[in-house]
Amino acid sequence: MGFKRVLVKFSGEALAGQEGYGIDTQILNYISQEIKSLVDAGIEVGIVIGGGNIVRGVTAAKDGIIRRTSGDYMGMLATVINAVAMQEACEHVGLRVRVQTAIKMEQIAEPYIQRRAVRHLEKGRVVIFAAGTGNPFFTTDTAATLRAVEIDAEVIIKATKVNGIYDKDPKKYPDAIKLDRISYDQAMQDHIKVMDDTSIALAKDNALPIIVCDMFQSGNLLEIIKGDFTHCSIVK
Repeated sequence: MGFKRVLVKFSGEALAGQEGYGIDTQILNYISQEIKSLVDAGIEVGIVIGGGNIVRGVTAAKDGIIRRTSGDYMGMLATVINAVAMQEACEHVGLRVRVQTAIKMEQIAEPYIQRRAVRHLEKGRVVIFAAGTGNPFFTTDTAATLRAVEIDAEVIIKATKVNGIYDKDPKKYPDAIKLDRISYDQAMQDHIKVMDDTSIALAKDNALPIIVCDMFQSGNLLEIIKGDFTHCSIVK
């Protein structure tokens, strides 16, 4: 077994399905089954989900009517909605789950406490980290890296809609080349968008590998955990 404790980052857009917005419960159910396969294999799992299927701070603030700070807080609340939905889906398949938020909202979830999060993981509970870092101007990618470092995760798995990292957008360019392994410095170059530069720099400082994979390839997460990197790319 390759890893014991991992953090999986999902984009909010992935939850929207064909509609492009909102939450597709069938996709939630699929993701929860994938997470269950990891837990059943004895893996401790933390999760961060974006909020782009509901609202993005940058988009909300683009015309200046909504300030960027407020837009980002709106985006944080969107991630809480997604986290609660994911909690329900995971519990539906028999997992024990806790949501921890960077912004206090005790009626909905626990506040983020690092020691408590680690204890939950040690007890076999899935922990979903919501509301980003709790600060505007930081993405959920940065939140994922921060939480991964704080809980001593051995790797971040960024589950996306593509099967790895390419030198350019494979949906736009048929001649795009898949890059199986790149350095942190390469990943921070402008033309390779893996995660934002802040999150990659934090991962580099802590020697935390980032694995990019296709979330819609069933069984892919477990294969990666077992050490099969055929259908993914690695930043380290």
